[in-house]
Amino acid sequence: MKQLIVLMAVLPLMLMFVMQFTYEQQRSASIGKLQELVYASKEMAKQDGCFTVENIQQLKRKISLTFGVDETEVLFEGTTVPKFRVNRFDERELIYYKVGVPVENLMAGASLLGISDDENRMVYMIESCTASEHIAP
Repeated sequence: MKQLIVLMAVLPLMLMFVMQFTYEQQRSASIGKLQELVYASKEMAKQDGCFTVENIQQLKRKISLTFGVDETEVLFEGTTVPKFRVNRFDERELIYYKVGVPVENLMAGASLLGISDDENRMVYMIESCTASEHIAP
């Protein structure tokens, strides 16, 4: 009987480790998909010389469908003024972008551990720049 009582006390704690592993695997797959979406959008921006309104809307729509969040929750900052390709390195002709998406349920069993919902979420950000391939008129 004593062993049953100990098992009932320890089992939920042990299950949290299995659930945390599952959360990490799901999050890793989601972040991989986010990186693919941002990369595809960046390649389009390289050809256009900047992030167009259509490109930004399409990126936000795809991210919202993938992560199950509202499009307004997807953060985007980037170059929207056309940059042109030059024959030498010029930092002024780089296309900058920063994409963020909220990620929830960082810890399994958060309520059991006393972690609030606000503490159990974060915003995953991808921030980088790329050279424009848009040829000047």
